[in-house]
Amino acid sequence: MYSRSGKMGIARNLFDEMPDRNYFSWNTMIEGYMNSGEKGTSLRFFDMMPERDGYSWNVVVSGFAKAGELSVARRLFNAMPEKDVVTLNSLLHGYILNGYAEEALRLFKELNFSADAITLTTVLKACAELEALKCGKQIHAQILIGGVECDSKMNSSLVNVYAKCGDLRMASYMLEQIREPDDHSLSALISGYIANNMKMEALVLFNEMRNETREDSRTLAAVINACIGLGFLETGKQMHCHACKFGLIDDIVVASTLLDMYSKCGSPMEACKLFSEVESYDTILLNSMIKVYFSCGRIDDAKRVFERIENKSLISWNSMTNGFSQNGCTVETLEYFHQMHKLDLPTDEVSLSSVISACASISSLELGEQVFARATIVGLDSDQVVSSSLIDLYCKCGFVEHGRRVFDTMVKSDEVPWNSMISGYATNGQGFEAIDLFKKMSVAGIRPTQITFMVVLTACNYCGLVEEGRKLFESMKVDHGFVPDKEHFSCMVDLLARAGYVEEAINLVEEMPFDVDGSMWSSILRGCVANGYKAMGKKAAEKIIELEPENSVAYVQLSAIFATSGDWESSALVRKLMRENNVTKNPGSSWTDC
Repeated sequence: MYSRSGKMGIARNLFDEMPDRNYFSWNTMIEGYMNSGEKGTSLRFFDMMPERDGYSWNVVVSGFAKAGELSVARRLFNAMPEKDVVTLNSLLHGYILNGYAEEALRLFKELNFSADAITLTTVLKACAELEALKCGKQIHAQILIGGVECDSKMNSSLVNVYAKCGDLRMASYMLEQIREPDDHSLSALISGYIANNMKMEALVLFNEMRNETREDSRTLAAVINACIGLGFLETGKQMHCHACKFGLIDDIVVASTLLDMYSKCGSPMEACKLFSEVESYDTILLNSMIKVYFSCGRIDDAKRVFERIENKSLISWNSMTNGFSQNGCTVETLEYFHQMHKLDLPTDEVSLSSVISACASISSLELGEQVFARATIVGLDSDQVVSSSLIDLYCKCGFVEHGRRVFDTMVKSDEVPWNSMISGYATNGQGFEAIDLFKKMSVAGIRPTQITFMVVLTACNYCGLVEEGRKLFESMKVDHGFVPDKEHFSCMVDLLARAGYVEEAINLVEEMPFDVDGSMWSSILRGCVANGYKAMGKKAAEKIIELEPENSVAYVQLSAIFATSGDWESSALVRKLMRENNVTKNPGSSWTDC
């Protein structure tokens, strides 16, 4: 009683007064000291024990293993005269708990024990950690051949192994064998789908299973990540509601993932609102907020959040270099990268790709290649993210062939390098090459993302490939299940208007499920002026003036439309309205050599 409540002083006095001590009394003291954190005293009692039983050995091995003192636990286990499966399980669990999954597997293979269900479940965890599919299959076969009863816990472990190793067919099959799937198995398969670029399948599974399981932070964060990958803002908002409903909104991981979702899906203001409502912060959440502020151009706010982080990790520094790079702040990107070097922080693929991208934005090929040389020194020259940045550098500097050579020689496991190369063709006016590469991407089994469609539509726009653009825009919705965002619509409107399909462009704008801004009507106005569509041009100019009263281009173009049609009175009225609204025409600029 006293030992269980941690009152070891009283327990010791009673123990010392006992005339006869049996296994139970000795084990009670050993276990009591171990549970109270006095491992040394526990071990001394164990050493003083006249005779030990299996329980005695299990208490000390388990205690030291859980505490992370694995060398002591292993020494004690090796000294056991008769090793039993219970103590083996304790040691295996200790190895996995402390990040030594490989050692756990080695021990299991060395001993060739008659394993029970707990042993096999524990070893399956090690297989999942190491992504050791072959070993996982061997354990699965051992379960089936040995007639071990597969309970929900073991099936969950099998789901986890197959999902983490990418065998999603078997993972899905094992999930179906569980009568009441738990959060862990559901989360494992969802995460497996996401890791293997099957984000839609992850969402479908979540919708099918959410009424059968209690939602936890791990599962919800995985689903939100799927929404990010698919660009499903509305579904992400539903996950936000779920987080509030199930009391998970205060979970740091969920909150950080939601911030990331709002930022990447084009709703940074929602992210800022959520950040103001979060009551507790950690480095992960603050790093997420740095990204949010950069995504909406609030650079000073990002700097302030960075300064709030007491122990700045590599992730914090990378968030800054990446944010500066994305906002065109090349000097700041290089400055922070230099500071990282002075602080002896390691250089990784994120920091290197950010700096190379910054060099690409100013078309500084020499500087970018110097940074890539650094990647070669640290062994990251073949990294997919770094190589994708190098493709971007070459293409933005006009060396498309160099970019293609890098692309052809690299490992392409996801859409990132494909997007970089397609974008490179687009910016260099090689629309047909961009579309051809997009088709090859599908043949290679790489699923396009919303970003992929954005870059290939941009290629169509630059090169006037209207029919190809129409097909891609439709395929995006019908074949791939994406909901086009504002940028996709804007690109299509510009493509149609430039090519003279102004009426179709207007219809697209009026059908769009977003608030229309002046830029889309400006695209239509340019198309009308270029193709002589005066009536529609008048409508477009009036829309721009309504949305952006300070836009001088709309007034000038509308006045010109009236003038060319001989309506000089209306032309003069527009000019008068322009003066009354204090709208001045933006002067042009030119260079003069002195």
